[in-house]
Amino acid sequence: MACSIRSAGVSTSAPRASRMAPAVPSTNSAFTGRSIVLGASPIAHRIVRIGVTRSRAKTMAVKAVVQAPAMQYEPVNKAKSSSVLAIILGGGAGTRLFPLTKTRAKPAVPIGGLYRLIDVPMSNCINSGISKIYVLTQFNSMSLNRHLSRTYNMGSGVRFGGDGFVEVLAATQTPTMNDWFGGTADAVRAYSWLLGDIKNRLIEDVVILSGDHLYRMDYMKFVNYHREMNADITIACLPNGPEKAKDFGLMKIDENRRIIAFAEKPKTDEALNTMRVDTTVFGLTPEEAEKLPFIASMGIYVFKKDVLLSLLNDKYPTANDFGGEIIPAAAKDMNVVAYPFFGYWEDIGTIKSFFEENLKLCRQPAEFEFYDPQSPIYTSPRVLPPATVIESRIKDAIVAQGASIAKATISNAVIGLRATIGEGCSIIDAMVMGADYYESDEQKEAILLAGGVPIGIGAGTIIQNAIIDKNARIGKNVQIINKSGVQESTDAVAGIYIRSGIVVIQNSATVADNTVI
Repeated sequence: MACSIRSAGVSTSAPRASRMAPAVPSTNSAFTGRSIVLGASPIAHRIVRIGVTRSRAKTMAVKAVVQAPAMQYEPVNKAKSSSVLAIILGGGAGTRLFPLTKTRAKPAVPIGGLYRLIDVPMSNCINSGISKIYVLTQFNSMSLNRHLSRTYNMGSGVRFGGDGFVEVLAATQTPTMNDWFGGTADAVRAYSWLLGDIKNRLIEDVVILSGDHLYRMDYMKFVNYHREMNADITIACLPNGPEKAKDFGLMKIDENRRIIAFAEKPKTDEALNTMRVDTTVFGLTPEEAEKLPFIASMGIYVFKKDVLLSLLNDKYPTANDFGGEIIPAAAKDMNVVAYPFFGYWEDIGTIKSFFEENLKLCRQPAEFEFYDPQSPIYTSPRVLPPATVIESRIKDAIVAQGASIAKATISNAVIGLRATIGEGCSIIDAMVMGADYYESDEQKEAILLAGGVPIGIGAGTIIQNAIIDKNARIGKNVQIINKSGVQESTDAVAGIYIRSGIVVIQNSATVADNTVI
């Protein structure tokens, strides 16, 4: 478990601690109330110094404000999870997240110190009781496949009972399929024959999920809603304001929440205004509906199994995309309805959004917590020592297990697994992903003698507004601060990129001593 340090600049010397995130009540399918204020019990801080142990109790009034929706939805009849199958889409080439996707699939990108993006939909499935899961992959899928096999399996990972399974389906060539997946619908179509397999004979509904979103949802409430509405297709959606609406596919609904029109990321104000709807139908007050007059698709769907097969193979056999082709066409003569979601949700689609979401995890209270006693986010089990912190000043940070920090200053930063932070380093507004393995003292000495740089952050280095990918080798007295204020830059040879003003050091890149970026 990551150690999240959110004190007001506490100076520490060699504490080894782990943190359990506060419980956040599930609000993703309850449509009632205005807000919930949670008070926490007093928190005790322990400071450990070499040779001396002292404890100090301090009472902190920690309060989290969780926005709750306006209407209560509880299913009348609860469906059996064994009748539901989930398909998680591994995504395309992930060009907007490049270079983080240079050697890995988008869902395999690390987040929050020790998780990967794929852990979010996988954990939501497990917590919802859905144990039949297919993951469709295509680009750079090796690390994703490895993570899934280590974490979510019948043996040593997260265990399922009965006839549950997690299977990875990669793009491949067959007599009937000789090309890459052309889009979300084409990917599902390629393996649609599996829905008729004997082990899926009891499946009634199929949940289609994305592998690069950050949220917590009870998918079975989603499915129950879908069945009670007698929907052919149900789309999870978010009420949204005009400032964000242009970034999403928008929908119009009638008084029965049936979807009657679509617009894919409207570019003009005129096109945007045509998609305004009365969101009081979702239980919002008139004041709230005025601020949130648009309904944005989350890219999360429930299909009746028979409807899905018919749409993919009979009605629209050449359509490549769900959101842009199949669903708008199906809405003309099928019952396609909207399911309002009121919890936290973000699309991790760009370097900027990825960076911002990671740093938001360091806030107190955080808008999204990976740990929740009722619905935790799972990840690969590891045997690593606790984080070691020696004479360092750390404020608002997440420090993952196996990290080593010595005489450094860290603020508003995520420090990943096995990260090594040298003496005198300053890391502010940054993400250091850590390493996949440790180098021994002998290996480090040999690397230095050969004129190289060991894995980790060298002494005296300053890092600000940057992402340091795994296994990067940052030398001593380096400054990664975007000194020239560049917004976009590419140095593929050195593995140094700047995206939206954020410096990104790619996986396994080397930055020599005294370099200024």
